[in-house]
Amino acid sequence: MDKPPETRSVTGRAFAVLDTFSTKYRRQSLSSIARRAGLPLTTAHRLVHDLERESALVRGADGDYEIGRKIWDLGILASVHAELREVALPYMEDIYGLGNDAVQIAVLDGLRCLIVERIAGSRTMSVQSRPGARLPLHASGVGKVLLAYGNHDLHDAVLTSLERYTAQTITDPAKLSEQLKAVKSQGFAITDAELEEGARSVAVPVRGKGGKVIAALGVVVPSSHTDAQRMVPVLQVTSAALSRKLVEAGLGVASRLH
Repeated sequence: MDKPPETRSVTGRAFAVLDTFSTKYRRQSLSSIARRAGLPLTTAHRLVHDLERESALVRGADGDYEIGRKIWDLGILASVHAELREVALPYMEDIYGLGNDAVQIAVLDGLRCLIVERIAGSRTMSVQSRPGARLPLHASGVGKVLLAYGNHDLHDAVLTSLERYTAQTITDPAKLSEQLKAVKSQGFAITDAELEEGARSVAVPVRGKGGKVIAALGVVVPSSHTDAQRMVPVLQVTSAALSRKLVEAGLGVASRLH
């Protein structure tokens, strides 16, 4: 029989805290963590503070906590995401070689998109899409692709909480809904300074078995690049080749990548 959380070692109690996070509980308040871990609030506070200091947890502006980059950095070593990165990397390098500032691939992660890999060099502007970052679906190119091809529950959840990041961020649900229809119809998404000033992104879907969208492939360039749409055909051809390779490698099922 498992020991009660309060009688476990410090390591055991730390894992009890981490175990409270799941696909249903991606963001939690301190009281929620304490309650679900079965720990006194003071004990949970101390453990959460220690985990936050080590980047295993991160505290949002609203005070709630979510899994931090340290867990991502460790988890990716044994995760199926490592396989996705390995298969996708050569294709991403080809796109980067054409002179793009950054190339990234992302998968759906709850109400956000998770950047699985990004290639960027010294010429690259400062952008938020580092590996392990979780970007808003409504304000990023890869995010809009994943949202456009998502189900109704995902749409409803995202459209009720459209946070503004820049003056260009779309926070009108009706306007975003129309844009998502266009993304799905055209097969690509383009954003301009919606997540970060001065950055434009272009993204296309990556498909798995049965044509189901399992990831998004995109580039990030300065907003001064007025011909960003020229990358759409390149991304689409590359995505088609990558999609075939992922299916051949047995990674063409969305549930394996999330």
